[in-house]
Amino acid sequence: MKEIDCIVTGKVQMVMFRDFIQRKARGLDLSGFVENKGDGSVHTIVQGREENLEKFIEHLHKGPFLAKVARVAVEWREPKETFSGFKIKYT
Repeated sequence: MKEIDCIVTGKVQMVMFRDFIQRKARGLDLSGFVENKGDGSVHTIVQGREENLEKFIEHLHKGPFLAKVARVAVEWREPKETFSGFKIKYT
């Protein structure tokens, strides 16, 4: 199992981005979470098979219909903890 820590910037809040990410992650059998950050970005930590994580990153670059993704920063790393399911964090 691999893990990615991603920050997505651009017009990614108020466009159903977290819901989009949750559906894509669940469809790829990935676990983790997604959350909005105070600076307007979206942060996600995702775990799963490397091939599925690569597909997930492609979805991050595209986003939902109303989103305008400017940048996706991805950090590959070893999992620090194990997540169960994929959740949206509301802050």
